Amino acid sequence: MDLKLRQPRSRAQMIATEYVDEEVGIVMLSEGVSVKELAEKCNRPAKDVVAKLLHRGIFATINQPLDTELAKEIAREFGYLADIVTFEEDVQISAEENNDVQGEKLPRPPVITIMGHVDHGKTSLLDAIRKTKVAAGEAGGITQHIGAYHVDVKDKNTGLMRQVVFLDTPGHEAFTKMRARGAKVTDIAILVVAADDGVMPQTIESINHAKAADVPLVVAINKIDKPGANPDKVQQGLLQHNVQTEAYGGDVPAVAVSAKTKQGLDELLETLLLVADMKELTAVYDCPAAGSIVEARLDKGRGAVATVLVQQGTLHQGDIFVAGATMGRVRAMFNDLGARITEAGPSNAVQILGFEDVPSSGDNFQIVENENKARTIVGFRQEKAKAAALQKQRVTLENIFSTLKDGLIKELPLIIKADAQGSVESLVGQLEKLSTDKVRVRIIHAAAGTVNENDVLLAEASKAIVIAFNTKAEKKAEELAHEEGVDIRFHDVIYKITEEIEAAMVGLLDATEKETIQGQAEVRQIFKVNKTVIAGSFVTEGKVQKSYKARVKRGEDVIFEGSLKSLKRFKDDVHEVKNGLDCGIALEGFDGLKEGDIIEFFTNEKVIATSLS
Repeated sequence: MDLKLRQPRSRAQMIATEYVDEEVGIVMLSEGVSVKELAEKCNRPAKDVVAKLLHRGIFATINQPLDTELAKEIAREFGYLADIVTFEEDVQISAEENNDVQGEKLPRPPVITIMGHVDHGKTSLLDAIRKTKVAAGEAGGITQHIGAYHVDVKDKNTGLMRQVVFLDTPGHEAFTKMRARGAKVTDIAILVVAADDGVMPQTIESINHAKAADVPLVVAINKIDKPGANPDKVQQGLLQHNVQTEAYGGDVPAVAVSAKTKQGLDELLETLLLVADMKELTAVYDCPAAGSIVEARLDKGRGAVATVLVQQGTLHQGDIFVAGATMGRVRAMFNDLGARITEAGPSNAVQILGFEDVPSSGDNFQIVENENKARTIVGFRQEKAKAAALQKQRVTLENIFSTLKDGLIKELPLIIKADAQGSVESLVGQLEKLSTDKVRVRIIHAAAGTVNENDVLLAEASKAIVIAFNTKAEKKAEELAHEEGVDIRFHDVIYKITEEIEAAMVGLLDATEKETIQGQAEVRQIFKVNKTVIAGSFVTEGKVQKSYKARVKRGEDVIFEGSLKSLKRFKDDVHEVKNGLDCGIALEGFDGLKEGDIIEFFTNEKVIATSLS
């Protein structure tokens, strides 16, 4: 890999154009590169690398994996610019450089995900296709659910049978979780919309998820057999969300179908083949297998079991593999009909036994040459995961400026949730005007309602910031946001949102207040003691502390915001009352409480930007 930058060809050379006037060698290092491998890449004896490490106070054997930054430093001292690639990328690069050994690329079946609003017929459509088109002509459907299945479709042009693979995910939440981990498993997304219902909130979410993943859409207008079905109304509704079907001059195919009567199913499958042909989907069959984990679980009788979608090469029984931070050997493979098989090619989804631990959905799956190599990679990744967990950081408004300066992003992705649709449209219009030459404000998703788990998942996958205007976050969404490091900003004045975003983009957001909901109580009874109104309350969520701020809600309206005057348990003043307990609450300067009011308790903390020096 001793290449010169004057003849740029590889990815490593592309990232090093600033060194074009120097004679610098380029090396591609895989993650967890060993001392021996680094020495070979830099054309030096292993003892020279060991000496460099000893100089830093590190004693290492020749087979010891090295930290990424440390390997790059040592390579630089030897006169090489190192580009670190993942193990999977390293295998792929090797395959591309040895095409004569690995074999030619051949067409592969398309992989389809079905998305859409609840009750619009996603499951019914899948069942209808499965019952009429199950691969190999099996009757009775799938005997063992593995999260994916294959159907045979007759190509009208050639008259030959071709295969289509459907991923049966529980919804676009799973689709997004996989994309958040970098898994690109879907070639085409079917957007199911009911002809008698039209575009609904989850339809819009599905569109945004597909667009964020850069996956082509095929619209299936379902339930056309029902009275009141209006496919034109559906297509007009989609126009408002930048989905322009072919009937309206766009490039998105739309097919009218009925899962109940089977009408339009053949046309839908033919359309999928046509879209797949336009994408020219190919894969190398004659090489070690690589793919992604679709779903995984711990089975009581069989241990860790996972469904793997093979995307490249052919998987064989007995192969040793690495999947994320775990490894194993393929002890047994089962197809979507529950039949045991010994090999699986590209676009095949198979259930595998033999994992040492349960992998995560979206983890890369890669065959390795021996067990020692697998253990080295897994050991390195487990240590890396522990370190990453300790210093996990997402894009926030506080660090957005430093991220921009480092050239890591060129756009600011936002998710907008507001109390009403009018507020949503106003906010989107105001925020899109903030785009500059340096950074573009990109609205990933905008809708009325509370911040839910799906919003947080989408933010995690897209590295977006969530803006909540005059609305709150669901409890589970807050917990997930805290766990995943997603930044949710709560506001009740539009111009403050635009000011905050603008200040963050130019690095002036030196201190902001961040609100955290700590608990909630319901007023059960009102007492009056010496002219002070005491609310006999029951803590329904979290906890209450006397130091917290309080917000009184009556229905959807906020009628008071301020401090606690007193907090009691029976007759005693207390500092804290936890979930599931009764208490007496008096508010400072407010005596208008009524039974049924909800008191929300929160704290504000100053968040200082790390981007300012």
